[in-house]
Amino acid sequence: MKARLLSRAITEIYESELEPFGIGAIQFALLDLIGRTEPTTRAAIARTQQLDKSTLTRDLKAIVSEGWVEEVHEQADGRSRPIALTQAGKQRLLDAASAWRAAQHRVETLLGAEGVTALMGSVERFAKPFATRGARVGVRKTSQHPAACD
Repeated sequence: MKARLLSRAITEIYESELEPFGIGAIQFALLDLIGRTEPTTRAAIARTQQLDKSTLTRDLKAIVSEGWVEEVHEQADGRSRPIALTQAGKQRLLDAASAWRAAQHRVETLLGAEGVTALMGSVERFAKPFATRGARVGVRKTSQHPAACD
């Protein structure tokens, strides 16, 4: 229960920082991932984030309906429909990047350096066995993307 409480508390910090930009934490993370890997497919996103199809579809629906992501028709091969950020999506990601970094700073301050190290190590240890069994746990690598989120 304490791990779930910590997860909800951290999510609330990100949500509160991102709220003025009209974007949620999951939406921001998806825009960041798509921006770093575009064009990409839904299957690739699901694999990277260890998400099931229905969860990913629901999460993508919101950012597609906002006009932040679009299908790249000229790269479709009949089996997949690649997606990429629109100019509005790129701008939203850049606009909200400072809020994401502020949330990261708040979380780091609350956890302290040792807490951050312990948490990241725990995520690495837990994610590996679950990922091989198909659970919905994902670990993201640090990126040089301007809005990179970890």
